[in-house]
Amino acid sequence: MSGWAAMRSLARDDSVKDRKLAPGTARRVLGYAAPFRRQIVVFLVLVVVSAALVVATPLLLKQLIDRGITARDRSVVIELSLIVAALALADGALTLVQRWYSSRIGEGLIYSLRTEVFNHVLRQPIAFFTRAQTGALVSRLNSDVIGAQQAFTSVLSSVVSNIVSVTLIVVAMASLSWQLTLASLALVPFFLVPARVMGRRLAGMTHAQMGLNADLGSRMTERFNVAGALLVKLFGDPRREDSQYAEQAGQVRDMGVKIALNRSVFFVALTLVASLATAMVYGVGGLMAVGGSLSVGTLLALTALLARLYGPLTTLSNVRVDVLTALVSFERVFEVLDLKPLVTELPGAKPIPAGPVRIEVEGVAFRYPSADEVSLASLESVAAGDRKGSGLVLRDVDFEVEPGQLVALVGPSGAGKSTITALLARLYDPTAGTVRVNGLDLRHATTASVAATVGMVTQEAHLFHDTIRANLTYAAPDATDDQVVAALKAAQVWPLVSALPEGLDTVVGDRGHRLSGGEKQRLALARLLLKSPGLIVLDEATAHLDSESEAAVQRALDTALRGRTAVVIAHRLSTVRGADQILVVDGGRIVERGTHRELMTRGGVYRDLYTTQFADQETDVPA
Repeated sequence: MSGWAAMRSLARDDSVKDRKLAPGTARRVLGYAAPFRRQIVVFLVLVVVSAALVVATPLLLKQLIDRGITARDRSVVIELSLIVAALALADGALTLVQRWYSSRIGEGLIYSLRTEVFNHVLRQPIAFFTRAQTGALVSRLNSDVIGAQQAFTSVLSSVVSNIVSVTLIVVAMASLSWQLTLASLALVPFFLVPARVMGRRLAGMTHAQMGLNADLGSRMTERFNVAGALLVKLFGDPRREDSQYAEQAGQVRDMGVKIALNRSVFFVALTLVASLATAMVYGVGGLMAVGGSLSVGTLLALTALLARLYGPLTTLSNVRVDVLTALVSFERVFEVLDLKPLVTELPGAKPIPAGPVRIEVEGVAFRYPSADEVSLASLESVAAGDRKGSGLVLRDVDFEVEPGQLVALVGPSGAGKSTITALLARLYDPTAGTVRVNGLDLRHATTASVAATVGMVTQEAHLFHDTIRANLTYAAPDATDDQVVAALKAAQVWPLVSALPEGLDTVVGDRGHRLSGGEKQRLALARLLLKSPGLIVLDEATAHLDSESEAAVQRALDTALRGRTAVVIAHRLSTVRGADQILVVDGGRIVERGTHRELMTRGGVYRDLYTTQFADQETDVPA
């Protein structure tokens, strides 16, 4: 092993040795090895054979000199030279085959872990994503998964190869000259102790460098997305931004220089100690050769073996840290996989019965889960505080929606309206009570049938950084271009799309920022229409829009709601007046229900809401 490879091993963070692994971590790791067990066995055999070749060449060198060159036997020289050349070719071939097996095992493991973590994370509740840092999640899918993969390839091959190499080298050296072998091993502490000190120092520097790089990366991520760049342009000072970035980049640069210098010092020291040991063997062994107690071939074989001894010894001295580092990466991946989703498909789940949608909400109570139920402290930027769940935000909620009806939810901010819509879309399960669609409790429905039956548009429509066509067909992958165009026309947005130079192939930008708020909302409605669900849930879909955009979206909504069951958080007076039933939500309860005329006649909370929230829209509503 080269000095640089040994340095990487020594530069591992020693603090990992104090890490208490979760019980059963090693057993779970072996479980992931099971599909690759045959490949791992072949891989380890190749590693052992390759390590054995490390010893073979110096021993052949001894024979070449003693039996060939010294004895002036040309046939022996030619024969042994050809054998050495054949071993070199064999070693090269073994390296290639070993690398193939290593990549097959490693990449296979990465594939398995990445797909499992990705699928598991997507099944977490929305509360998980509101708390977890996106960068931390991506790190689990990248650096931690790759770190776990190294347990099967780099660490495994390194441990086996170095143990075999050291054992065979020491045995071979002792068989040639036990005196010189003991003398060589006596120098090992003079090599390992300074190397360990330098390794701890480098580990601290590397840890600091990782932190500085993470801060620099976070700064770029925050400023390079559309919202961050807009904030910088509106409120930032370019000179201040430049100087702050330059200061952080300078710290990264300075730390990189320190690490490079310390690594060079270590490499020089490694070379110096190895050279001193070689000089000692040459000196003492040379005197023995002059005295006739040691052959020249044996002397050269000993020095060749010695040169191959210190690298593996260095790595083995830190093998526990290497193994634990790999296991910690596995544990961090398992930490995510062990976080159970709150909303799951139960065994024996049934599809929601077909037909017009009828909703029954009976005795529903709900509280938002605590952070420990839905998230991991290690995925959050601030783990302390704010770890408790909410109190009950819904209490004894009962209502029914007949097929084709439009139900409007009204009430003050924080009353629980959005929570009700989240339960209808099964983003959460109720803490108590039941939500039934077409007579089936949503907890007993298949996930696919819920997704097919319920369509939801929120006040902030999200679009992927992709084409308009891709964003729309995300909801209906088999939709044709004609169906896409029909949905765009129904959503009152086809004139805009058709006027774009690229039409349906126009890329909307990060989060759809190349479009206005009203345009994004209409595209979201087109996506909903393309999906054609039986139940439409609208969570203030026209909020925060200017009057012209709101009018266009409202016309699209009229098309989307026609003939479908709908539950809408009302934002417009026209929606409230046109509702078949109005539910007034206050304090997590439905305090009033009825039509607009009934509630206005009755007086109470709705009438107060009307006078404060809807009365100023009277002039917009035709007589």
